[in-house]
Amino acid sequence: MAIKRSSKATLSQTVSIKQMVKRCSNLRKMKNQEDDLPQDVPKGHFPVYVGQNRSRYIVPISWLDHSEFQTLLRLAEEEFGFNHVMGITLPCDEVFFRSLISMFR
Repeated sequence: MAIKRSSKATLSQTVSIKQMVKRCSNLRKMKNQEDDLPQDVPKGHFPVYVGQNRSRYIVPISWLDHSEFQTLLRLAEEEFGFNHVMGITLPCDEVFFRSLISMFR
């Protein structure tokens, strides 16, 4: 799956994405039953699920600065929504995701 490089996201789109990620990274604080939530997600990170097998990756919030990742999150919102308790499902295969994140490091 290729992601078309888009122009810079508007301020409202960026704010919306950052709010969504903040909700995901603060889930432990919002839930009464901490045992139901993963304990391996450090502050400043959030889980994403990628590919057919839903492989789990813990990604830093700083990746939100990358327009390619923002585009992927917008596609995820359109396809799956953001009402997930444990993380965000991204609509791409694992090979593509690994290729994308290799550019961020």
